[in-house]
Amino acid sequence: MMKFLEGKFGWGLLLVAGLLFPFMAGNDYHLTVMSTAYIFAIATLGLNLITGYTGQFNLAHAGFMAVGAYTLGILTVDYEVSFWLAFLLAGVVTVLVGLPLGWVSLRLRGHYFSIFTLCVGTIMFLVIEKWESLTHGTVGIMGIPAPTAIGPLSFDTPVSIYYLVYFFLVFGVWMMRRIVDSLMGRTFMAIRNGDELAEALGVNLMRNKLMAFSLSVLYAGFAGALYAGFVRFLGPDLAGASHAFDMTMYMIIGGLGTVLGPLLGALMVPWLTQYLQALQEFRFLIFGPVLIFLVIFVPNGIVGTWVARRARQASDAALGKQAPAKDTAKKSDAAQKESARA
Repeated sequence: MMKFLEGKFGWGLLLVAGLLFPFMAGNDYHLTVMSTAYIFAIATLGLNLITGYTGQFNLAHAGFMAVGAYTLGILTVDYEVSFWLAFLLAGVVTVLVGLPLGWVSLRLRGHYFSIFTLCVGTIMFLVIEKWESLTHGTVGIMGIPAPTAIGPLSFDTPVSIYYLVYFFLVFGVWMMRRIVDSLMGRTFMAIRNGDELAEALGVNLMRNKLMAFSLSVLYAGFAGALYAGFVRFLGPDLAGASHAFDMTMYMIIGGLGTVLGPLLGALMVPWLTQYLQALQEFRFLIFGPVLIFLVIFVPNGIVGTWVARRARQASDAALGKQAPAKDTAKKSDAAQKESARA
């Protein structure tokens, strides 16, 4: 199946499947589930950039998603700013908040960075919960307006909202592929493979780590703004560490350091949990072992395992071609020696 999804044909097939999904969905609830999955897929793509491609595990990612969501909610509800202007400002504010936090946290490495960002995420959650004059505290922000019409395009039905979120997902995937395939993306991967080696190659570590961090939180900010316009109600729970761990699970199941992996993980897991809802709290008795099985036997994720397998096959094929060439060279050398003796 993974080979079938390879290349432009596979991406085109996924694009068509997304366009046709509303016609196959049984009801508006299915559209809601899929739209929510798309929003978290956008945020997961951002987390994968800093974690899967740069090697920095950011546990404050849900907090930055909440910053984008609350920026849009506060501007539209309290200050009556137009939706799309607030949407753009949500990305700007998220990056402005992320830059100083990234500048401080990225001086740490490995587990220290992850622990620090977990603390940062907790602080962001507490700020949202306690700063009632700005964030409305535990009451949350209600009455967030739906996305306003763009020319003849209005977004007042579940189907239209679905296509709006889907457009941003497609654009986010397209941009992410351009980033990771560029020189910048290769620089991020060099940092992931080793700070010392990347620095020896002339890579400015702090500048590139900060660039990856900023792009990552930008994805989170826009995903949060979309979430606010989609759900139209916000509470502090959005900044909770549970959402960061959910996105981490999506990456692990799909495959770290790939674009398709986190996308598939973010779409598969929510539907699996939906189908297990009939079991109520007992659904984790099924979902838990499945996750453990994947972590143990498919540690690189679905897409990551397929990529590694394809690389091994290519390597074996190359070695297979070299072996006959070496045998031919040996026979030629032996023939020359025999000729010389004669």
